[in-house]
Amino acid sequence: MTEKFAPTEIIVAKRDGHELTDDQIDWVVDAYTRGVVASEQMSALAMAILLNGMNRREIARWTAAMIATGERMDFSSLSRPTADKHSTGGVGDKITLPLAPLVAACGVAVPQLSGRGLGHTGGTLDKLESIPGWRAALSNDEMMTQLEDLGAVICAAGSGLAPADKKLYALRDITGTVEAIPLIASSIMSKKIAEGTGALVLDVKVGSGAFMKTESDARELAETMVALGTDAGVKTVALLTDMSVPLGLTAGNALEVRESVEVLAGGGPADVVELTVALAREMLQAAGVHDVDPAEALADGRAMDAWKAMIRAQDGDPDAALPTARETEVVTAGSDGVLTSLDAYAVGVAAWRLGAGRSRPGESVQAGAGVELHAKPGDTVRAGQPLLTLHTDTPERFGRAHEALEGAWAIGDTAPQPSPIVLDRIGG
Repeated sequence: MTEKFAPTEIIVAKRDGHELTDDQIDWVVDAYTRGVVASEQMSALAMAILLNGMNRREIARWTAAMIATGERMDFSSLSRPTADKHSTGGVGDKITLPLAPLVAACGVAVPQLSGRGLGHTGGTLDKLESIPGWRAALSNDEMMTQLEDLGAVICAAGSGLAPADKKLYALRDITGTVEAIPLIASSIMSKKIAEGTGALVLDVKVGSGAFMKTESDARELAETMVALGTDAGVKTVALLTDMSVPLGLTAGNALEVRESVEVLAGGGPADVVELTVALAREMLQAAGVHDVDPAEALADGRAMDAWKAMIRAQDGDPDAALPTARETEVVTAGSDGVLTSLDAYAVGVAAWRLGAGRSRPGESVQAGAGVELHAKPGDTVRAGQPLLTLHTDTPERFGRAHEALEGAWAIGDTAPQPSPIVLDRIGG
């Protein structure tokens, strides 16, 4: 068949700062999915988009084109309303794990289609795969049955859902184009709109450990996604949340599962609990459920019951011991004082280098690798006291992890002003 465009002319148009037409966008997304546009060409276009941006019309059309490459799901037959949550990714961001069963325990179904790790940020599926037996791949029928029976499912998006995104997501991860706002917004929203959820709560991270380093960039991304969702008929709200410091006390797959289970058991770090409950309240409100307090469902064990049922339904053993890394190294404080800062990005890169993340698509990750924190900013520390424990199966990785952590924290005399975890709310 004769193609409508040459890939190069579209690359050059965006390289030179021009708007892409609707026809150009529809064609290039479809042609890339069909294999007519090569990965090298889409890499070049993705970089041009990162450098020159897209306007609202282009982003909306790109999102629609990605949805059009696949199927759409429909949850209208379920006996309860649906709500989903998406985080733009951070360090130690294990919130989906306690959140999905918590919201399910409160009467709202959560169809959580999740992804793999991207760059220095962990992937929900990678975390859950550290649970013995757990499987990420479910058929649409299995997913619907689990949502009706249990109210929550966390699984991989099927190959039929926005297949263009699956290819582009993996490409962005290895070509330095993850941070492009138009590509982040269209990637997230194409999957979420195609998924068919009734309500969507976005957790848009801000700070060193996020893809959006500044509040203005995070706000732009949040507003773009809220507009895309609202225009598609999905009740969409976004929270801007702080990611300058890792969430909780762990970054790494099995380490984060362990911490999530602590939260479901009524304990766990205060910041993880606070954000989990805040997002649960937003999801329940967006789904029209106003008379249930998620904090109570977390405290009385209902969320833990939902978690165990959800893990078992996907062939996992929620009571099995989690994998642990074969080797550890402890990083200690060099002086007495107060920990004044701890850079989330550095901790994320260290966890990635220890084996918790991947450098190319399809690479396996180590379930036990990662970084454990023994202090957070504001804590008093003594010289020689453990600050971090590094975990890996491959000790030759320690050197590069230590390099990532050089200058990653500061110890001073005065505690920093505590910063709120939720910075703002957009939409709704």
